[in-house]
Amino acid sequence: MISEPEGAYLPQPAELLEVIDETPTIKTLVVQPREPLTFKAGQFVQLTLPGFGEAPFTPSSSPLSPERIAITILQTGTVTDRFHECKPGQTLGLRGPFGKGYPIDKLRGKEVLVVGGGVGLAPLRALILALLAELDPIKRLSIKYGSRCVEELLYRREHDTWPQAGKVDFTCTIDHPQQGWRGKTGVVTTLLKGVDIDRDNSHVFVCGPGVMLKFTTFTLIDEGFRPDQIYLSMNRRMSCGMGLCGRCNIGPYYLCKDGPDINYALIEDYPDVF
Repeated sequence: MISEPEGAYLPQPAELLEVIDETPTIKTLVVQPREPLTFKAGQFVQLTLPGFGEAPFTPSSSPLSPERIAITILQTGTVTDRFHECKPGQTLGLRGPFGKGYPIDKLRGKEVLVVGGGVGLAPLRALILALLAELDPIKRLSIKYGSRCVEELLYRREHDTWPQAGKVDFTCTIDHPQQGWRGKTGVVTTLLKGVDIDRDNSHVFVCGPGVMLKFTTFTLIDEGFRPDQIYLSMNRRMSCGMGLCGRCNIGPYYLCKDGPDINYALIEDYPDVF
């Protein structure tokens, strides 16, 4: 028997308060649901455009502010094009939340490594904000982020606010050298070679395009991390959110209800993981 979350079937109205232009292809929609939508970092919602349809997105805002939900959207096709055209004052819909969310309860006393690629930083931002709000339980937070170019760097205005001496560090890279860029260059996996993390006492959270997930996972294994330490955000092919449509399974696991952030040790032996 599948346990369905409250609000699984009927979207609640949500007023679009703000549209933030993050990059030329990414916007963040900030919505205010009629009732606060309580969610865990890593869970996802179905965002509805009345009269048109819906699509799954992981909130990119802090779970500590359920009355104001930020959803960061990469422009990739018909549905996302429509969301990019939305204006403040419109009424959208929210359904969910779905999925298990990140296992924050397992992070006490651990070092946490967060690895994001491109728009993959959006789901991880909810985790980062949740951990920054209460850093005492964890030993350390290390954030590694990569994007194709400077123009596509997500949340650039916040990067300088995340580091905290001795507790939180942030490193960013772009794929190729670019005029005016003084930071690191190379794909995000280059930041993981010899990474300064206690491999025996850490968990890693990864989100990004499929090819980035694949090579980041293989790099982490080469660097001495175990599969059970690695959590992958695999927001692909999800539709119903409740494990009913059968679109998002890997072996016996459904990303929409067993994930979308799933431990690599559970799925590593199944075909077509990435």
